[in-house]
Amino acid sequence: MDDGESGTPEQAIPGWRLILSDAGRLWASREEPFSAVAFDAGAERTVDADTLDALRAETDRQETIAGEAVAGEAQEERAAGRVIS
Repeated sequence: MDDGESGTPEQAIPGWRLILSDAGRLWASREEPFSAVAFDAGAERTVDADTLDALRAETDRQETIAGEAVAGEAQEERAAGRVIS
């Protein structure tokens, strides 16, 4: 799958592997699993969409969920005095 903006699918959404189903549905699977904290917060490693733009938006949403979960955990750790920054 080539979106016309990049030479390879891997470049279309960095860190995510793109898949085009036989039915024409776009899927993306994160190359590295999310942390347990991010997973528990609801970050999904594999997502789907009808268009590449929608797929990009969904992978961005998953990265945001994961980033906020990890940042929140770090803040809790610091507040509890378990992490020295």
